[in-house]
Parts: sequence; structure tokens; C-alpha cells
Amino acid sequence: MSKICVKSKSGKQAGSPGCPIHAVTTQTFKQKQKELTKAQRNWLSVEGFSGSAGELALVQNAAGKLDCVLFGVTAPDQKNNRPDLAPGKLATLLPEGRYRFASGISHEADAALAWILSAYDFKRYSGKSKTWPQLVVGAKVDLEEIERIATGVNLARDLINTPANDMGPKQLEAALRKLAKTHKASLSVIRGDNLLKKNLPLVHAVGRASDQTPRLLDMKWGKARTPKVTLVGKGVCFDTGGLNIKPGNSMALMKKDMGGAANTIGLAAMIMAADLPIRLRLIIPAVENNISANAYRPGDVLPSRKGLSVEIGNTDAEGRLVLADALALADEEKPDLLIDMATLTGAARVALGPDLPPFYCDDDELVADIVQAAENTADPLWQMPFWDRYDQWLDSKIADVNHISTGGFAGSLTAALFLRRFVEQARSYVHLDIYGWTPAPLPGVPFGGAAQGIRALYAVIKNRYGKN
Repeated sequence: MSKICVKSKSGKQAGSPGCPIHAVTTQTFKQKQKELTKAQRNWLSVEGFSGSAGELALVQNAAGKLDCVLFGVTAPDQKNNRPDLAPGKLATLLPEGRYRFASGISHEADAALAWILSAYDFKRYSGKSKTWPQLVVGAKVDLEEIERIATGVNLARDLINTPANDMGPKQLEAALRKLAKTHKASLSVIRGDNLLKKNLPLVHAVGRASDQTPRLLDMKWGKARTPKVTLVGKGVCFDTGGLNIKPGNSMALMKKDMGGAANTIGLAAMIMAADLPIRLRLIIPAVENNISANAYRPGDVLPSRKGLSVEIGNTDAEGRLVLADALALADEEKPDLLIDMATLTGAARVALGPDLPPFYCDDDELVADIVQAAENTADPLWQMPFWDRYDQWLDSKIADVNHISTGGFAGSLTAALFLRRFVEQARSYVHLDIYGWTPAPLPGVPFGGAAQGIRALYAVIKNRYGKN
């Protein structure tokens, strides 16, 4: 990524090498025109450039060479001057060369991050490599921090984009093992029937039908006497739906069903690279939800680590089962902050679409921090409630709880309520129901595997615990 974004050698923005980029609005473009030659103004008029958001103009000098770039942006809200990822679009539009933001950008660091996030290319299988335009940033931009964040985001994207034949539970373990080695973290793994011996029966039940051994990955990093932050990620590397098999169009994207695990791994990478003074723990139940003679069935009643008996309402709601055992394990050591991330329900997408993940949390102070961080980082999240009255919808006539509700309402909410039953001792708990996929590219957010919420969560964790 250092080839995509570099610092000016002079340390002075105005004297930095690279073609100047001027971000303009429809109003500021009128003033900017006065600084251009008559020939340049005439050319912009022929092009129809008006400074509207998303418009791009390559302005030549008298010698026919690129003189500057004009890029239309939305006028900032003076009351809430929040950054966005719009400037990242330039990385995909500009020809090869060196550029710098010369005017009109109030958040240069955020624009630089957007540039790097847009310049993402998953080329594991195609072999095609794209040459991206290079951005030169000023001395005040913390490029190391930007690259830490972008590295975590791109790691999550890479894991999600890799198909299940190359990203099963074994390969997910290998990816986490590589990250643990890089940052000198410890990693313990419980596999196969040892899951039963170690009291993780729900993880075993969901994963036992696959020829890839189910496992629980448990990584620890940091000093013991620092705040405990624990991440739990749903690692269902492929989801057929089990015996409640998915239709083909619903199964096509199920390589992304480990998106929760991928995002927590990306978040962990940011935290460890920043060397935040916390004791980080990352727990990932890594399984495939497959079909065979020993697959778990609708109507089965299964034990859980928590001691609750769970009636299976539908085998295609497997994610909350593996998370239940993982959350119960995480909760036992009373973490200061417990976060789980999962591509959990279609109901969340019906409610908020693919771009806006809901999160659930009862800690009002933490909710306020998350909402603020989501705005400050242009990493959208939306609070949804733990609506207690719906908890009764999970009642079972023969077990302590059914893992799905009996009706079709509030699917994301009732899934969150089910998971909350397995968390009692953590000081604060947050559940995120993410999509993990971008169906149509946006600035800073290319098509494919998506990192959702982890930039905001990283900001929250850094602000809360980042000071020694």
C-alpha cells in the first residue's frame, strides 16, 4: 500500500510533487474558474463540468499536459462537518501518475484512507494486476495509522472473497495462525470430537456433517493486567443451510458466511498493529454447515456450553448456534468489552439493506461512542434495540429455548435476543449483524467482500483504551 499513498519529501503540501487535485462544489467552482485560463474555462464548458458531486475534469495546460484535476464533492454540512469516502473514487478514475490534494479537502487523512480503500484488487485467481495512481500526502497525515486500518480492512476483504474450496475451517485457522505469528499472539485450537470434551457441543453439532473438521480458534494477545477486549466472529466457511437446504440463488454467496470471522480478524490486526494497551482475545468457531447422515436436524434438542438446552427450529439458522457456545466461553472470564460480528440474518438486510449494519447494545455510553465513531469514520452502523417483549417468541415447549422464533417478524432482533442469553458477566456487550458484501461498488468500498463496522469499532477501542 505504500506505493499507493506516500508522504511528501518536503513535508509541505503546497510544494509536494504530484498533479494538484482541487475538490469543488457547485458554488466553489465559480471561484476556482477565475484561477484558470480562458482556454481551460472554455474546455470545462464544453465538457459540461459544473462541480456537481462525483464529476471529474482533467484540465490541461497550454502544452497539452495535465495541469490539474477538478473533482466535484458535496458541500460540507457546517454543523456536522463529517468526513466521507467520496474522494476515494479518484483512485479508480485517474490515469497512472502522482497526485496531491491541493484545495477543497478538509479531512486529508480521511481522503487518503478512502483513496487506499478504493485501490483494492483481489487478484488471487485472475492473475491480473492493476496499476493505481499514487497519492502524495502532507506531513501532518499519519500514514502509518492509515495503512494499519487499510491493512485490516483488506485482510477482511481477502478472506471473504476467497471461495470456500480455499477458505474452509482449516484455511481460516491457517490465516489466523499467520496473523498470530506476525504479532506474537498465542493461538489454541480445539478440533473435532475434542469440542465435545471441552464442552462446545453446539459448535460440534453444526460442523460435524462436513468433511472439514469443525474447530474453535482462540487467540490471545497483550498483557494480562490491561482491559479485556474480546471479539467473537462467526466462522461458517460455507452454509448449505443444512437439512433445511438453501435454494441455489441463496447459496451462491455463502462463501461470505464467515464474514463475521473475517471482520474480527481484520479488527484484531488493526488493534495489534497499533499496539493498543489491552488484553485482546479473538474467538472464532470455524465450521461448515453441510449435509450428511450425521447432520443435526430440525426438532433436535442440543446441549450448550451455557447449560441451556436448545431446540433446533431450522438448521439454516446455524450461525447463532456456534456463536452461542463461543460467547458463553468468552463471557466466562468477564471481559470489559465483548463484541460479536456475524453475517447472521436476512432480516437485517430487509430492514437496512446491504450498506448499513445494525448493532445491538444495552450500554448507553458505549452506544453513544459507537454512533459517534461511525459518523467520524464514515463507517455506518445503526442501533437496533434488544426488545425484551419479543424474548418470549423464543420459548420452547420441550427445551429451555428455541433458537429461532415461531413467527416471521423481527428476525434480526430475535437472533440478537437469543445470543444475549449466553452473555451475563461481560461488562459491555455488542452484537453486529453485518452483510459482509458490497453488491455495487461505492467510493472506498469496492465490489465484493466488505469490512463493515471495524473502522468504527477500532476508533471506539482506541479512544477508550488507547492511552497507557
